[in-house]
Amino acid sequence: MIPDLQRVTTFTLAQFHRLTAAIRRYPVRAALALPALLLLYVLLLVPFTPGIGDLRKAKSEAPSVLLATDGSVLAEYKRINRQWVTLDNISPNVVNALIATEDRRFYEHHGIDLRRLAGAALSTLSGELQGGSTITQQLARNLFPEEIGRAATLTRKLKEAITALKIESVYSKDEILETYLNTVPFLYNAFGIEMAARTYFDTSADQLDVLESATLIGMLKGTSYYNPVQNPERAKQRRNLVLEQMAKNGKLEPAQVKTLSKRPLRLDFERQVEAPGPAPHMAQHLRKWLIDWADRRDFDLQADGLKVYTTLDARLQKAANQALTRQLTYLQTLADSRRKAGQEPVVLQAGFLALDPRNGAVRAWVGSRDFAQEQFDHVSQARRQPGSTFKPFVYGAAFMQGFNPSDTFMDQPVAISSPGSEVWTPSDATPPSYQPTSLRNGLVYSKNTITAQLMQQVGPERVGQLAQAMGVRQSKLDLVPSLALGTSPVTLLEMVAAYGTIANGGNYFAPNLVLRVEDRNGQLLEQFASVAEREPAMPRAQALTLVNVMRGVIDEGTGSAIRYRYGIQADVAGKTGTTQDNTDGWFIMMNPQLVAGARVGFNDNSVTMGSWGQGARSALPMVGEVFQQAFRNRWLDRQVEFDIPRPRPAPPPEPLLPDNPVTDIVNNAMDSLLQLLRD
Repeated sequence: MIPDLQRVTTFTLAQFHRLTAAIRRYPVRAALALPALLLLYVLLLVPFTPGIGDLRKAKSEAPSVLLATDGSVLAEYKRINRQWVTLDNISPNVVNALIATEDRRFYEHHGIDLRRLAGAALSTLSGELQGGSTITQQLARNLFPEEIGRAATLTRKLKEAITALKIESVYSKDEILETYLNTVPFLYNAFGIEMAARTYFDTSADQLDVLESATLIGMLKGTSYYNPVQNPERAKQRRNLVLEQMAKNGKLEPAQVKTLSKRPLRLDFERQVEAPGPAPHMAQHLRKWLIDWADRRDFDLQADGLKVYTTLDARLQKAANQALTRQLTYLQTLADSRRKAGQEPVVLQAGFLALDPRNGAVRAWVGSRDFAQEQFDHVSQARRQPGSTFKPFVYGAAFMQGFNPSDTFMDQPVAISSPGSEVWTPSDATPPSYQPTSLRNGLVYSKNTITAQLMQQVGPERVGQLAQAMGVRQSKLDLVPSLALGTSPVTLLEMVAAYGTIANGGNYFAPNLVLRVEDRNGQLLEQFASVAEREPAMPRAQALTLVNVMRGVIDEGTGSAIRYRYGIQADVAGKTGTTQDNTDGWFIMMNPQLVAGARVGFNDNSVTMGSWGQGARSALPMVGEVFQQAFRNRWLDRQVEFDIPRPRPAPPPEPLLPDNPVTDIVNNAMDSLLQLLRD
């Protein structure tokens, strides 16, 4: 039925001319029949125009906001780049220019200016096309472009008029002006008068003077044609016409118009780029889930002003952003120094994630160094080989089978063959010692030969099952011996979640981001469990044994820079990881209250980093800096310890030198020297 009605109501200007010719031929019949037919036609169109509910909803449209635990805004979900301002925050010059130019009898009509409409109709019949739309009719088009359209048809004009009458019954005159000025487009992704003021004059809507107001209102007749950036002379002529109209409407003196018309446009143009917020990748990651959630409950995420409270800690997020930016800026200089003459620069990227191991709540999420340049998320989307950060799964599976940290394997060359595969001969950066080496030291000092022999005893299947149970659940693991050294690509999100399982004593918590959702008035719509459902993944005793061994990585092994460079004395454990040819650097560290991990590498994994690409040099500084700030500012309690007696080695030396760009070079050089022997 609807398509048929739409075909019937498609009434072009040519058909209108034929109709007027018929009226001239049979004036008496037309006089009797036309009003009734027109009334019937209007009544048929009413159901096909926006309803009162739609109008009220459009009036109150507001973007939903994503909030940190402290209530600070992380991101907004909105349709267009617009900053809504109330009418009392818009310069009176704008309102005066708008009414004088577009609708001088705005306060006298109820949505349709019959006098202006009659004049426009007579002009059209005489062959001169002229518009007769009021501000309210224009607002109807702005709010409901799909329902009303912009075709030059009688149907569109009638639907526009009907909607305008409805708007006048729901909105006050001030609300109509406010809504109109906040919805009209001004090119360059600027919607509404506030963004237009910022874009063209680097000011706010309440500070626009007469000339600036006339320029912007002049654009409304045709934003491209009167674009002051591309067509300044045309825009100036249109501006001066607006000034004349303001004088005719009593808002300017004629002498003022003469003086003002001589002045130049004086633009201060700058495109307004929408700020991505402190956690744009996380906001993008949540977007699809939130849209589905809103759709199931009949909400519009971009219009209903929902308040989505997340688990993110704004302080940790800021620290993570700063740490990643600082470290990548330094590493990029090293990468650029290796670039050969004429070679295109390659941008180094990284991801950082921190979560609470007690419940899986994500506390910080940095998906790349610059969201504007790199929307690809290096936390949840990038799959890379984790290198030695995968080794704890091998040792965890061994402890579950009865192995002890004191059990030994001979540090010697290893050759492992498996059906259908070539012989695998893992090696270390240092020559084999041909001495018995404990499992503890095998993990602490990241010995490939020891880990490979242990993998033979445990079996790839058990290691893969444990890794999956602990959190590596989206990436496919190749169950081959080399899996022990992290040859199967995984995401940082999976790895940090899995380390959270170790930190809390063996229970997996799915990473969670949302605490609750409220409506625009603060009424609770849904509360999400503060403690996610736990899934046992590893016996507590063996998980704590693994924690105790991984403490050694920080105290004396490949992650010892945490102690001597960052001065962190709290109970922490972790693991570094470096893939073949220094393609990727990883580091993940855990505390009973927080687990954080970082990965560094190029998007093109055929491009490798130099010796500075080792996990202890590339990724560790980001994690170390965030933990350092968290303990220093008491965001974390440095006295909290894991539920297993902690070894008490002699206090490590103080950080070598204060952190600054010069001493960073010295510290990193010393790190590099140590890592040649360790990782």
